[in-house]
Amino acid sequence: MPGTALANTNPASELSAAVLQRIFLQCSEAVLVTDRNNCIVAVNAAFSEMSGYPAEEVIGGNPRMFASGRNEPAFYASMWRAINEQGVWSGEIWDRRKDGQLYPIWLTVSAVTDNTGEVSNYVATFTDIGERIEATQQLLHLAYHDPLTLLPNRLAFESQLELAIRSCERDHKQVALMLIDLDHFKTVNDTLGHATGDELLKSVAIRLRDCVRASDIVARLGGDEFVVVLPDIDSAMTVATLAGKVQHRLADHSHQIGVHSLYATPSIGISIYPGDGRDRETLLRNADVAMYHAKDRGRNNYQFYASRMNEAAGERLQMENALRQALASITPEHSPFSLHFQPQINVADGRVVGLEALARWHDPVLGQVPPDRFIRIAEDSGLMQPLGDWVFWETCRHIRRFREAGLSGLRVAVNISAQQLRHEALPMLVRGVLACYDLTPQDLELEITESTAMQNPDLTLAILNQFSDMGIVLAIDDFGTGYSSLAYLKHLPIHRLKLDRSFVKDIETDANDAAICSATVALGHNLGLELVAEGVETDIQREFLTRLGCDVLQGFFYSKPLPADQIIEYLRHFQPVTP
Repeated sequence: MPGTALANTNPASELSAAVLQRIFLQCSEAVLVTDRNNCIVAVNAAFSEMSGYPAEEVIGGNPRMFASGRNEPAFYASMWRAINEQGVWSGEIWDRRKDGQLYPIWLTVSAVTDNTGEVSNYVATFTDIGERIEATQQLLHLAYHDPLTLLPNRLAFESQLELAIRSCERDHKQVALMLIDLDHFKTVNDTLGHATGDELLKSVAIRLRDCVRASDIVARLGGDEFVVVLPDIDSAMTVATLAGKVQHRLADHSHQIGVHSLYATPSIGISIYPGDGRDRETLLRNADVAMYHAKDRGRNNYQFYASRMNEAAGERLQMENALRQALASITPEHSPFSLHFQPQINVADGRVVGLEALARWHDPVLGQVPPDRFIRIAEDSGLMQPLGDWVFWETCRHIRRFREAGLSGLRVAVNISAQQLRHEALPMLVRGVLACYDLTPQDLELEITESTAMQNPDLTLAILNQFSDMGIVLAIDDFGTGYSSLAYLKHLPIHRLKLDRSFVKDIETDANDAAICSATVALGHNLGLELVAEGVETDIQREFLTRLGCDVLQGFFYSKPLPADQIIEYLRHFQPVTP
């Protein structure tokens, strides 16, 4: 009877079976069940969705149909040994979807026993871990790669260099390390912004990668420093050839960054294993020493490490520290720096028409330090701004002193560094100093080097226009030694070109120097500029430059640079030198 049937059933057992079935079918985790012979008897919807196989296509089959082929037979033997001995196994494995795509899963296989303890079924649960593995790989990539250039970072470089050293040590081969620093990169960041600087670094990274072999390592250590590791090289000549290629590839063609055409010249230091070091730290340190030697040699070149460079590097560090202390010790009453003044002679009437202010430094330990040494260190170490500002203030103070001594009609030239020119407030500072010493703009001449003028053309033009509007005479110094564009220079509001002394030095014996001087004078006059020749030391040079049409001469033939007291006496007793 129905009542009897109802009484004899177990509603709780029937309900549990229904619930268990729904759990199996609706579980978000993929589940596959086999019998004791590993024949598939059931899969849930999550499994079908993950694998692409509907239930009717897999039931009756063997799970081997999903094998990716990436796991060795020994892997499966170990898995089944754990299942048979421990009743369960968990681990990462790769499977194959119906469309053939391989994907990683986290698999757990459990053995189900019956009342007698015999295995009746195996239950496998699957979790797709592709996203997790991808995220892990991304984290690993970020840990070992520079996010800007996508090159290996310092951590990866150190690891790869260690491997290269061990490999070459075993095979008795050489490893070369090239440390590359971009010249004046800070100027780009300071004037055009970090976004432009970042784009320039990415462009440099691409060119570096294109220069080397696939087996070579290119990494970014940070800032504007890159490194190239060349394993298995046969000679230093091979490294020199590649270093030259890198130098020309970076420097000879501009990098088009937005509306800006930028140049990135490199200073490259090279060390070679095992001669220059047998471990990573020593190789990198010695490449760094060589790189600074490249900067001291004028930048945009490469230098191999030599043991004598360590001594030079120590001297440079000593001088940089002394320079910092000297700048910090300046007071209104005392300064370790002084100014000397060199006269400029008008060719037409032989009279002194101007002076150039030149910085001098006497250190109690180092003694009298040559200007070409401490000026370069000041530029490289970021100290040119305070030193340049002191020179400007001191020059104006001495102009006032000359006026009070009765020396009128003399214009004094002062050099403005690239670091000073980067500050848009420089014209305001100049106005303030002139007002402080009751001077006129006509009392002053500002000189910038040809290379400085080219570093940031837009900002340079804007600031020089302000100076020109004030009535200050502007000059391009060391003309002929840089990489300037004449098409650009003609737009600058300059009044004078100063022909570099390197061309004047051998003008009597070198036909090329004579031709350069002649062409420069003609160029300057065609542009309506006054020509000043520096480094005039002999009467023959004076006569030659006079015949070329130079307007103003400056050099030891007339006078060496003199302290303020001596230049006053010199000017009072100077006799004009006429053509």
